[in-house]
Amino acid sequence: MQLHISPSLRHVTVVTGKGLREFIKVKVGSRRFSYQMMFYSLLFFTFLLRFVFVLSTVDTIDGDPSPCSSLACLGKRLKPKLLGRRTETGNVPEAMYQVLEQPLSEQELKGRSDIPQTLQDFMSEVKRSKSDAREFAQKLKEMVTLMEQRTRTAKIQEYLYRHVASSSIPKQLHCLALKLAHEHSINAAARLQLPEAELVPTLVDNNYFHFVLASDNILAASVVAKSLVQNSLRPHKIVLHIITDRKTYFPMQAWFSLHPLSPAIIEVKALHHFDWLSKGKVPVLEAMEKDQRVRSQFRGGSSVIVANNEENPVVVAAKLQALSPKYNSLMNHIRIHLPELFPSLNKVVFLDDDIVIQTDLSPLWDIDMDGKVNGAVETCRGEDKFVMSKKFKSYLNFSNPIIARHFDPEECAWAYGMNVFDLAAWRKTNISSTYYHWLDENLKSDLSLWQLGTLPPGLIAFHGHVQTIDPFWHMLGLGYQETTSFSDAESAAVVHFNGRAKPWLDIAFPHLRPLWAKYLDSSDRFIKSCHIRAS
Repeated sequence: MQLHISPSLRHVTVVTGKGLREFIKVKVGSRRFSYQMMFYSLLFFTFLLRFVFVLSTVDTIDGDPSPCSSLACLGKRLKPKLLGRRTETGNVPEAMYQVLEQPLSEQELKGRSDIPQTLQDFMSEVKRSKSDAREFAQKLKEMVTLMEQRTRTAKIQEYLYRHVASSSIPKQLHCLALKLAHEHSINAAARLQLPEAELVPTLVDNNYFHFVLASDNILAASVVAKSLVQNSLRPHKIVLHIITDRKTYFPMQAWFSLHPLSPAIIEVKALHHFDWLSKGKVPVLEAMEKDQRVRSQFRGGSSVIVANNEENPVVVAAKLQALSPKYNSLMNHIRIHLPELFPSLNKVVFLDDDIVIQTDLSPLWDIDMDGKVNGAVETCRGEDKFVMSKKFKSYLNFSNPIIARHFDPEECAWAYGMNVFDLAAWRKTNISSTYYHWLDENLKSDLSLWQLGTLPPGLIAFHGHVQTIDPFWHMLGLGYQETTSFSDAESAAVVHFNGRAKPWLDIAFPHLRPLWAKYLDSSDRFIKSCHIRAS
């Protein structure tokens, strides 16, 4: 297409690709209408003509021999191209849309043997039967629906197997605890006081960097401790307080007695050693007892959950996770009582046992908390839209009027796993009592406010008391986001294997497990005798 404009701007000639000339005569009226504006208007009109010409030739290119001879015909041809849906004269007949939009139930496909199982089978069937558009769409819909049903079933089975695997204690971990308990009973070196008597004053000295780890998993605790000390620039200033339960105390003491991390200072203490926890009624123990009674009847167990054919597999996975024993573990709730457990300390960093530390964490003590209690990484912003897309509505049930009345569903959530707690500021608040108030409300409502974990009541209790810290300090999702790259994870200060694929389980993601396994000593006699593999 060519455009010829006369010097006076009064005549415009458009020459199309086929040599057809069209003349546009311009009569200039009042001088108030400038030649320049007329020129630009005609230039725009010319480009519009070219656009229309290109679109109108598509049908000819597709093999349609009948050219348009009117604007009405051209409009009919252009409308489906511009709106994205073709008519029966185009490539996708309207009949196909009608068939594909009709719902297809599972019962209609049950027992059918004539549905193609692969794309190759489908194409062979279509060619053989010479199907029209409606039959083509019907066969396609049946095949895709059948594949969707099978995919859903396989996904739910995967979630069920992962639930069973993550809820059980691997025999290697059980072996390690038994061997260390035996060692504690026969070897005096495995019964050392931790820390030594002369180092006890450091346990309440606020000039040190105090870390708290609550765990009944000896292997996991050993990796957290080793990675913390190895990557510290000032290991002699580190005090690690390890809290465990009664049954794990002797094996845990044996491990750290026989595997010292000098010059760091390690304290191993069981919950029953804390005076505060052993006196009178303790809210955390009462809440756990109630929680256990409710969850014992919750949803009829895993078999009832996976038998539901209506729910999305992701929802099924969340309900299975609610049955995990860890959500009724004292180790999971104890962080809410840090001010009472450590009355002399002003600031601590609380660590989960499924993390690995990859850099020096002492700069966390330089963060300005601005009067807030909890320094945490937000989980609603980030490149990974699966992991870093969590808001209050991701954890709390906003269809419940109690939740909807008090909170904003779009408010950004934050993460447990590596948190800086200003205990001095915490003691001035009612955070702990708020936590237990909402735990009780959830139990009264038959777990309708939220379904699982300690994070939902934590989001509520610490509401207004959270200081956001740089995401560099805490990378999440290594226990459920398989697409996380090794290089990205390696560059984070702390990586968190939250999710079912814990690094000490066989279901861990193979490309991410080395981040954790590098802190295992395969030559250690306990590790070796229990067949705990680093890879």
